[in-house]
Amino acid sequence: MPRITTKGQVTIPKEIRETLGIEPGDEIAFEEVSSGYKIQKKEPTTADGNDPFAKYRGSAESDETMPERMRRLRREYPRDVGDDCDDESEAEA
Repeated sequence: MPRITTKGQVTIPKEIRETLGIEPGDEIAFEEVSSGYKIQKKEPTTADGNDPFAKYRGSAESDETMPERMRRLRREYPRDVGDDCDDESEAEA
């Protein structure tokens, strides 16, 4: 049985965390109901109540693995990014 610490913290049992999909860093919400309180994972929302990440949830639509994607992006990314200084101004500095 979980206990409350002196700081008011409690460890949520693993089974409950897994059921609710709660992971470290997630926020939870408590809602008062007739029999006590209900706990639920708090989803990120904007002021209007919409989930700003809803359209990004789910599986990626690519057959490319992350290592493959990283290799491809490294090949495509220009190597001279950040070399905007001309040699003369560097020599004067």
